[in-house]
Amino acid sequence: MSEQQEMSTSEKKKEDWMNAKWRPMMGWMYMGVCVCDFVIFPILWSLIQAIHGGNVTSQWQPITLQGAGLFHIAMGAVLGIAAMGRTQEKLAGANNGGLTGTGSFGSPASAPTSFTPASVNNSYGSVPLGGNTASTAGSFGSSAATGISAGKARPAEPQYPAL
Repeated sequence: MSEQQEMSTSEKKKEDWMNAKWRPMMGWMYMGVCVCDFVIFPILWSLIQAIHGGNVTSQWQPITLQGAGLFHIAMGAVLGIAAMGRTQEKLAGANNGGLTGTGSFGSPASAPTSFTPASVNNSYGSVPLGGNTASTAGSFGSSAATGISAGKARPAEPQYPAL
């Protein structure tokens, strides 16, 4: 094999670093921008005004809210789609670094080979699905029409006039 075709694992890690770390870096960058624009810069703005002029005459206008907050909308879209993409990658079995490991630790579990649903008795008057015998919903053959529900008397239905 040629030297270009053969790459060591350290070279693969170096090459894959940006591909694996761009999502957290985008999150940290967005958090840093928001902290600066909404916490640090307003405090510094007020301190500078107080030190040089003696009083605060104007408020800090957040830079990221200029232009109708398009920066926050765009970052929300980028981070949301990145999170969705990472979720799809995890469901497909990709690991954190993109490199395939040789061990069994961290490898995706195998899916069951067959599925057999539970049998359901659909006859009238049978126990409702889920085994809830104290259900308040009436069914054919149940005691709901007689005014007795789960062994307790309940108020009778009022008589409505025919329309």
